[in-house]
Amino acid sequence: MNSAVIDNCEERMTKTLAALDSEYNTIRAGRANPHVLDKIKVDYYGVATPIQSVANISVPEARMIQIQPYEPSLVKAIEKAIHMSELGINPSNDGRIIRLIFPELTEERRKELVKDVKKKGEGAKVAVRNIRRDGMDTLKKQNKNSEISEDERKELEEKLQKSTDKFIEKVDQAIEAKSKEIMTV
Repeated sequence: MNSAVIDNCEERMTKTLAALDSEYNTIRAGRANPHVLDKIKVDYYGVATPIQSVANISVPEARMIQIQPYEPSLVKAIEKAIHMSELGINPSNDGRIIRLIFPELTEERRKELVKDVKKKGEGAKVAVRNIRRDGMDTLKKQNKNSEISEDERKELEEKLQKSTDKFIEKVDQAIEAKSKEIMTV
């Protein structure tokens, strides 16, 4: 039986879930999480370089990230990159080390973040459903071209639907977990 279509769809759904997880990692939830710096690039001799490549990043306290550039001359460039990002935190430095202090989130800000989490989650669900639709279309074409029988098509469509339901449930769990993390004071 031709389950390559199902495997392809499941692989794409897994990637969608992984993308959602990495999106969620960049949302700050009141605690210092070094992943909030993942998308920030520093001008390193004219090349946009991830902060992780030019500095040592550590979390010495629950609400502080410490960035120690490998080259002291990069302190200003890293500060500038953080200012220009949408992080919303003012970095402070002592000439060698940059510190990001995360303030406690207000109730209002937490609710905004939860809305954002749900919106991103809905986007992931739409992506999963689009993958299912593509898979269903492929199965119908294969059946029309006599590559698979009617029974095989129905069986594969059922499998694809079960797989889709499983991934939608995983997305719901991710939304729930991230929302809970944000609302926990």
